[in-house]
Amino acid sequence: MQFDVKTVNKLLGIEESYKAPEKMLQLMLDDQQRPGLFKQFLAVSTDLKFDWFHEYFEDEQAERKSKKQDFTPDSVATLLNRLTARQSNDNAYYEVAAGTGGILIKHWWNDLTHNSIFTYDPRSCWYQAEEMSDRAIPFLLFNMAIRGMNGVAIHCDSLSRRAKDVYFIRNDSNNYLAYSEVIKCPHHELFKREFDITEWVDRFDD
Repeated sequence: MQFDVKTVNKLLGIEESYKAPEKMLQLMLDDQQRPGLFKQFLAVSTDLKFDWFHEYFEDEQAERKSKKQDFTPDSVATLLNRLTARQSNDNAYYEVAAGTGGILIKHWWNDLTHNSIFTYDPRSCWYQAEEMSDRAIPFLLFNMAIRGMNGVAIHCDSLSRRAKDVYFIRNDSNNYLAYSEVIKCPHHELFKREFDITEWVDRFDD
């Protein structure tokens, strides 16, 4: 495994894995440090067609007891995307309980490889991913932004529609190699209506 615990923690500049989600979120919201972090990870691997954090997160961060949290194997994620292949005129993707983005990444890879570098435009696709876990959200933001996606990651309970935050992932260019910005949206009525949020909360009920 290229991105083992030691490697990921070193790249994030931490010694203890429990600090990873907070540090990752901090870096994702920092316009100066985010691109540099992406370059460091890409120096280890440039293979973007799968979730680098699958095993790291499952071993170190998954909340199996409290949230019954487990992650979709890479082979299953590939199969699911083949079964639910997007129609050519449908450029929007929506996923609840997205975790760190394993299935989402497979869908993005399918979008990318079904176009040529001359016709693929990141602005033509929209990805909306929702996740409840405080630990998973920062890694989901990383996975969307390093791949230059456009969309939103909503930190919410998808059933009750209660939300902590909405993050806008923006790549305002036609460059499929460009990184996305990560913008934390204000707790405004506009975003509540747009994403069908019932209320803003600081924590979810257990």
